[in-house]
Amino acid sequence: MQEMNQLSNIKHPTARIKTGGKVVVLNTDATISSEATAMLQALHSRSTGGLMSHLKSLAKTGSDKFMSSFYVGYGHKSIGDCGNTTLFIEGVSMLNAKAIQDWKLYSGQEASTRYIDFRKQEFMNPLGNKKGEKVLEDWRKFYIGSMSSVVESLKERYPMQDGEKEAVYNKAINARAFDILRGFLPAGATTNLAWSTNLRQAADKVVLLRHHPLEEVACTAEAITKALQKAHPSSFGHKLYKDTEEYNKEWMKRDYYYHNTKCPDFKLSRDSIDRGFIKEYKRELSTRPNAHTELPPHIAELGDLQFEFTLDFGSFRDIQRHRAVTQRMPLLTTNLGFEEWYLDELPSKVRVKGEKLLKKQEKAIKALKTTPEIAQYYTAMGYKCANRLTGDLKALVYLVELRNTHFVHPTLRKRAIQMAHELESRFKDTGLKIYLDNEPDRFDIKRGEHDIVLK
Repeated sequence: MQEMNQLSNIKHPTARIKTGGKVVVLNTDATISSEATAMLQALHSRSTGGLMSHLKSLAKTGSDKFMSSFYVGYGHKSIGDCGNTTLFIEGVSMLNAKAIQDWKLYSGQEASTRYIDFRKQEFMNPLGNKKGEKVLEDWRKFYIGSMSSVVESLKERYPMQDGEKEAVYNKAINARAFDILRGFLPAGATTNLAWSTNLRQAADKVVLLRHHPLEEVACTAEAITKALQKAHPSSFGHKLYKDTEEYNKEWMKRDYYYHNTKCPDFKLSRDSIDRGFIKEYKRELSTRPNAHTELPPHIAELGDLQFEFTLDFGSFRDIQRHRAVTQRMPLLTTNLGFEEWYLDELPSKVRVKGEKLLKKQEKAIKALKTTPEIAQYYTAMGYKCANRLTGDLKALVYLVELRNTHFVHPTLRKRAIQMAHELESRFKDTGLKIYLDNEPDRFDIKRGEHDIVLK
């Protein structure tokens, strides 16, 4: 009880997002703050006096002037790498979450669509009109109204087996139902995410976020800056350069989103792997023992490969977690069609309603007469996007082995298997091993155990 009271009394720097939601910077109530930690490490790089002598300097002068002078004032960015912070960003759209996570150094977590109650969850309506609200609420109505039928259908298709625990079985059934119906949720549905980062990366990322094509993201960048200034007042006063700001603003508005209306279903579009050089790595490629063992990092010097394929936005949210590859942020539209898997998994009567809804919603979204960027908020996550993914052999092998298992969402698993087969075909003579899960797509009760709960 005493610990609970102590935790509840800690004040966490908070800033509201103008478009809805908030940013909270976690205050661990540490005696030695993140800024002080960064200062200590910086001093350690310039003196052999040891930590205790640096602590005396910290106690005498404090970290405020040091950080504002050396990290912010003199631009010694590496000092910012030495202090860490954690932000909790709440009540933002799926689109906003993806923008924040569009960063190779992002570390954090996002709420899963399996664990959000969409009966009450807010859907963002940036147009603020009745037409937009109706599109959003029609998606919600179908999602909620179809859940019981989908669950019942799944139980008929996959009855509980002897020895299976009912609670785990029901969780697994519900998880599958959520995975199916997520395709009918709009990208404007709100979510929560956490972001653990160092002070330097937070500042560098916000530099881009504030010029994002979506007003919501730009407002979130403003709130993140305010919250971080409260939490770390000496580390977020960087000078802004007009030329840099204009440059970032121009390319973000023009070229941030990737949309190829002629995107192939699946294609290897570039292969720059050095075939002569790769022979030097035959031992590493051929002796890797299993999928739990990664290739050596220096494999990356061989070059990279680029894949283009369509993928529904729901599964893009999953593949985007792979920070070691470079992925363009896709523009979510209805142009490339709706992923058939989501329809195929519906009971027949529900499918008929779903198909009618898609036609109706596509017309309604066009009638909103807004920009393609804003239209994303009203577009369901089951619609396919144009994806372009580039990575080295180490990163790609890790991706395909992790995402080809029967626990992975089937639409993403399909693409992972296609990439794996392409790698096997191209590099069969190099000794490259790829470990694939040969189990067919099926219901697996173990999915009911993939949860984080308080005991």
